[in-house]
Order: sequence, then C-alpha cells, then structure tokens
Amino acid sequence: MPRKGKATETAEKATIRIQYYRSFIATPKKHKLAVRSLGLTKLNQVVERPDTDSMRGAVAKLPHLLRIVE
Repeated sequence: MPRKGKATETAEKATIRIQYYRSFIATPKKHKLAVRSLGLTKLNQVVERPDTDSMRGAVAKLPHLLRIVE
C-alpha cells in the first residue's frame, strides 16, 4: 500500500498566461530562440506556464514581444 504524503497530493499550482503579441522578424536571434523556448509559435498565441521567477524573468527580458495576460 503506497504512503500518502506531499508527493502524492495534487496541489493546484499557480500559472501565468503569456501572450506573444509582436512579431520577432527584425529582432536578434537570441530573442527568437527565447520566444520559441516558451512554446510560442504564432502571433497572438497564449500559453500557460508555471508562475515561477524564471518564467517571469524570461517574459521580462522581452517586454516588446511578450505580455502576461490576466
């Protein structure tokens, strides 16, 4: 019989919704790679990602391309 602990609990984790709203055509290659690494492929696409400091930092580096949707 498996033990019940914190590992088996399904806790609701906070997520943020990130929108790709500006084209990256004339941006440096690093910006393009950063947008793609977040899973964004089309303009005005919205994805949900975990609300962590690293995710917020990735969005903060590209404020001219990405925004956090409430």
